[in-house]
Amino acid sequence: MVFNHTDFYDTHLVSTALQTNEYSNINNCSSSVSEFILLGFSYTGEIQVFLFSVFSGTYILTLTGNLCIICAVRWDHRLQTPMYILLANFSFLEIWFITSTVPNMLASLLSETSTISFYGCFLQSYFFFSMGTTETFFLSAMAFDRYLAICRPLHYPTVMTVQRCIRIGAGCWVCGFLYFLLPMNLISQLPFCCCKKIDHFMCDPDILIKLSCVPAPATEIICAIYNSVLIFSTFLFITSSYFLVIRAVLRVPSVEGQHKAFSTCGSHLAVVFLFYGSIMVVYVSPTAGNPAEIQKILSLFYSVLTPLFNPLIYSFRNKEMKVALRKLFRIVRFSQRHGRNL
Repeated sequence: MVFNHTDFYDTHLVSTALQTNEYSNINNCSSSVSEFILLGFSYTGEIQVFLFSVFSGTYILTLTGNLCIICAVRWDHRLQTPMYILLANFSFLEIWFITSTVPNMLASLLSETSTISFYGCFLQSYFFFSMGTTETFFLSAMAFDRYLAICRPLHYPTVMTVQRCIRIGAGCWVCGFLYFLLPMNLISQLPFCCCKKIDHFMCDPDILIKLSCVPAPATEIICAIYNSVLIFSTFLFITSSYFLVIRAVLRVPSVEGQHKAFSTCGSHLAVVFLFYGSIMVVYVSPTAGNPAEIQKILSLFYSVLTPLFNPLIYSFRNKEMKVALRKLFRIVRFSQRHGRNL
């Protein structure tokens, strides 16, 4: 057998050309992706109109309810305590949390296709998941506040002062927006193929990774680790805090005292289980491989329903908040009547 140097050289040139062409196609596709198409909900026209009405109504109710809580805490001096300061921050967060997705969703329901720029897509994804992360930190801070108030009542006034509560709230905001910087930076550096359709109503990082031209197992693992550590660590902290709270409440001899403590903590737990239950189903459960339509519906629970139920749960389950809201509504009605007389 005679080894032909010419054949080897030709084969090497062909292989090199193919590799160069492949990388060139990847670079061309990556550089040509200036926007993504959000497919949203692929239903008929009548259902689209119905969904638009439902989501727009939900959005207005969410803004109104959370703004009422913020105004009540601001105007009622009796509510300017650590628990309600954290709640006001939480309501402010919920307003921006739902605003990061619903307006764009409503626009897509009114048009056949909804496009979002490359940078706009990553900006939306970053803000949405940063605010979701901030929400887990605020829920943890609120659980810690209830633990101190019920299990350490004598130390509570000195440990949880208003100034310290404000610092805790600021820490939740800062840490929440720093947490997902690395994963989002890694995803944004991936080369994206010419297929730029996102089968979702928002820019989900998992879908963006799948749109990449090249496999990105390291990025997927890092995102999975970030999600799991965040969700399970904060959920464990919250449930542990409330377990200690419930154990302390059961030792209270007064039935009225038990009822008041359970009423306050019950509203907190309702928000916790609604939020964590939905995100666990979407991101860390075996159902994460569900069809796109199922994933969209599940995503609605934590992105749309949780911000809506937050003011409802806190206002109906909390006596002080109901009194403050009634006072707020009386002030608004008085202002309207006074304005008409003028």
